[in-house]
Amino acid sequence: MISRALRAYNTAAESENKIHDDATAQRFGFTGGLVPGVEVYGYLSWGPVSTWGADWLSRGTLEARFGKPAYDGDLVTVEFDEDSGECRLRNPDGEVVSTGQATLPDAAPEPPDPSRFPFAELHGDKPAASPKSLATGTILASFVTDFPDDTSTTYLDDVREDLSLYAEDGLAHPGWMLRMGNRILVSNVVLGPWIHVGSAVQNYAPVSAGAHLVTRGTVGREYERSGHRFVELDLAVFADDSIVSTITHTAIYLPRQVAEAS
Repeated sequence: MISRALRAYNTAAESENKIHDDATAQRFGFTGGLVPGVEVYGYLSWGPVSTWGADWLSRGTLEARFGKPAYDGDLVTVEFDEDSGECRLRNPDGEVVSTGQATLPDAAPEPPDPSRFPFAELHGDKPAASPKSLATGTILASFVTDFPDDTSTTYLDDVREDLSLYAEDGLAHPGWMLRMGNRILVSNVVLGPWIHVGSAVQNYAPVSAGAHLVTRGTVGREYERSGHRFVELDLAVFADDSIVSTITHTAIYLPRQVAEAS
């Protein structure tokens, strides 16, 4: 077992998603604004990358669930079991708030057929997030960016990363890469407060400086549970026309509290 402590940081306090704003989050029953799930995933990735290095960025997996919040300023502990691949994030009280399962396959898997992930553009104004606009099978407008971009320059500091290979080798951080799931969602629909609850990632290659990235995908599933409306995105991130990762990205896009208040 390896572990490290870090001071959690809410990178999205000023974002359009007000679940990261203290006042809004408190109305939902939280102590304060939530540290984004993509950043919690970044914290959890420390374990497999510490253990397996760039090999994990080339062919590893990590499935993470964000069961309870991490809050800005919390001294959290990241734990990784090198034998089982189990990842955990504990809050200052020692409670497990997020979990993950990482693997390192013996051989690199074959990437999926790129035709599963068609390129598309947004036509007209973004619709409001709803069971109609996020219906299962909906092709999402692709999200395009480059690495590095203006969001990646402070990322290693923001997630308190202490591994040297990202800066030394000019590689994109797994947490920053997972932001592509959030960015394609918010670029396709208009959202109120929403919550990222989990992601499963398969890596196929590390992303190096100078890469042109296109995130493409579809809505894999839209459903209701306990009064919340969920969306599950089926995504692939392409770097210069090759798939570098696939992501199953799950979010509560319409929390029960918002639906009841409308």
